[in-house]
Amino acid sequence: MRDIPGAWRRAAEGAGLRAPDGSTTPTIFAEMSALAARTGAINLGQGFPDEDGPAEVLDAAREAIGAGVNQYPPGRGIAELREAIAAHQQRFYGLHLDADRHVLVTAGATEALAATLLALVDGPDDEIVVFEPYYDSYAAVIALAGARLVPVPLRAPGFQPDLDELAAAVSDRTRAILVNDPHNPTGAVFDAATRETLVALAERHDAFLVTDEVYEHLVFAGPHVPLATLPGAWDRTISISSAGKTFSVTGWKIGWLTAPADLVDAVVAVKQYLTYVNGAPFQPAVAQGLRLPRTFFAEAADRLRRRRDLLGAGLRAAGFDVFEPAGSYFTVADAEPLGVRDAAAFCRELPELAGVVAIPLTAFATPAHRGDYASLLRFAACKRDDVLAEASARLATLDRISAG
Repeated sequence: MRDIPGAWRRAAEGAGLRAPDGSTTPTIFAEMSALAARTGAINLGQGFPDEDGPAEVLDAAREAIGAGVNQYPPGRGIAELREAIAAHQQRFYGLHLDADRHVLVTAGATEALAATLLALVDGPDDEIVVFEPYYDSYAAVIALAGARLVPVPLRAPGFQPDLDELAAAVSDRTRAILVNDPHNPTGAVFDAATRETLVALAERHDAFLVTDEVYEHLVFAGPHVPLATLPGAWDRTISISSAGKTFSVTGWKIGWLTAPADLVDAVVAVKQYLTYVNGAPFQPAVAQGLRLPRTFFAEAADRLRRRRDLLGAGLRAAGFDVFEPAGSYFTVADAEPLGVRDAAAFCRELPELAGVVAIPLTAFATPAHRGDYASLLRFAACKRDDVLAEASARLATLDRISAG
């Protein structure tokens, strides 16, 4: 087959999806979801809810479609949504934003992240510091932008970074520090010392802070603290979030970023040549969601906390060691007590062994650090109670196994 050069190669290689023969392999999410479909296993691998979001939000989308909101929206997003995002940032975090200058609507957080890194990276000497394990698209986009990924490992049980390792990773070559908090896949919420260190390092080395905060309303103890609210952080921070996780509408792909006007302008210059615009009738619906009372957001976190506890109890009963998450959809469990040494191989066997799908944490790590996560699996708790109960019952049938 003809070797086709291009950006796809950099992205595939960055994400670890290029086989030795030059072909690309599917992501672990695609592979495990296909395995779930083929075997009838319960899919606790991919992080999508199995329930619809709030009726007010769904009804607003239907109303917008019926009212003819079906053509291109403005490039930066409709005014109603930008104003709702600005009001949300003030209501929850005390940030005072200009909806016209400080807000950009994107095709999900993934596009916001891609457009941001493409806008910020200046050349192959630029480095992006990332906490590892990391969401797989990070490595692909960093490679696509032509930068170098510098990982800072998060280790069990707490999955907080070693601040000396973090300081050593950040240098004058660092263009941006990419911070996912609450963190996927570990469920960690970074502590105050980590947040303060991130801001200090960014200031010292004149780096940007790019934050992925899609789980901002799914924190189980205390409020979410955006880096942009810390002294000295606003001028260098691009904060990214989306509607998908908060309102259980992951398929709508409505995201946004907030930042100083010059940074928003830089991202717009890239974003306009990616999707240009997206999701016209979903934008007023998400604006409606962002205006919901605080009780909605608190209840969403409480509901997921209860499901985290249900899943954790089932995993412990099945023989896993469980690292209780402080936020996000996900729970990390250690299968070593079951005799597992290779989580990737175990995940491919688990649908047949127990009728459940999970994701190995090694899929979120660079080769150099995969040994730190060799026996760890990620399970998604964002499912109905009856689904989690059935998954727990299935996992309880696991016998002690020997894995390579």
